[in-house]
Amino acid sequence: MKKIAVLIPCYNEAKTIKKVIKDYQKALPDAFIYVYDNNSTDGTDEIASEAGAIVRYEYRQGKGNVIRTMFRDIDADCYLMIDGDDTYPAENAKEMCDLVLDGKADMVIGDRLSSTYFKENKRPFHNFGNRIVRWLINKLFKNNIKDIMTGYRAFSYEFVKGFPVLSKGFEIETEMTIHAVDKNFKIVEIPVSYRDRPEGSVSKLNTYSDGIKVLKTIATLFKEYKPAMFFNICAFIFLIVGIVIGIPAYAGYFVTGLVEKFPSLIVSCFAIMIALLFFVTGIILQVIAKKQKQNYELYLNLIKKDK
Repeated sequence: MKKIAVLIPCYNEAKTIKKVIKDYQKALPDAFIYVYDNNSTDGTDEIASEAGAIVRYEYRQGKGNVIRTMFRDIDADCYLMIDGDDTYPAENAKEMCDLVLDGKADMVIGDRLSSTYFKENKRPFHNFGNRIVRWLINKLFKNNIKDIMTGYRAFSYEFVKGFPVLSKGFEIETEMTIHAVDKNFKIVEIPVSYRDRPEGSVSKLNTYSDGIKVLKTIATLFKEYKPAMFFNICAFIFLIVGIVIGIPAYAGYFVTGLVEKFPSLIVSCFAIMIALLFFVTGIILQVIAKKQKQNYELYLNLIKKDK
């Protein structure tokens, strides 16, 4: 029988964790449910253990740190990642796992935004942030993924063991999505219902600080995964700046035969030189990125062989 691992990263979810575990035990009776406690102070770990989950600990704070440890520690044929706040009903769990186990997907995304998210979520800036992140990633990486930041996902063994987790916090979902798109994994989205946290349960996601981290992650991954495009944009900006600043100096030279605005000419030349450096850098890094993709494909072959 193929092994399904339900992964629940938790930080102070005592109010909801028991219900979450019981719901997924009913939905996936043969699955192994792992709760990784991330320095909770409200007894989340004890409640989870009493409810029948396998409880482990991650002492480095942050969801990305928890996911990194989960992915390293656990071997399974299918991994289902959920949150411990009871916002994701278990009714879609079997469908998501079946898509992975049948080889139809490497990552199944539980799409909240096409369902009840914008009605249920009472935090307008979270809704706005989700739209911004979705638009940015789909434009930069030429995709049409509907929910970038959902915490409800299913993964294949190959994806989990080949995913280099770099994020420490809530930007982990963004990193997962970009990695899957860039490495051409099979991605399937299914609409899932979403319900807001019950009264008394508090979100650990800070709209502003975590939102800035997500945007920084997008910029960093864009530079690393698509260096030619990133550095070409930088080169184009500096080229335009150089031309605009240099126009008065060049115009005066063609009229009088003299360069009367040396400072403008010097700044213009430096800007154009920087643009050229950015352009060449993009070409070199694009070659390296392509080579890394080739090596990654060979690495995936090794993972599959060793499974």
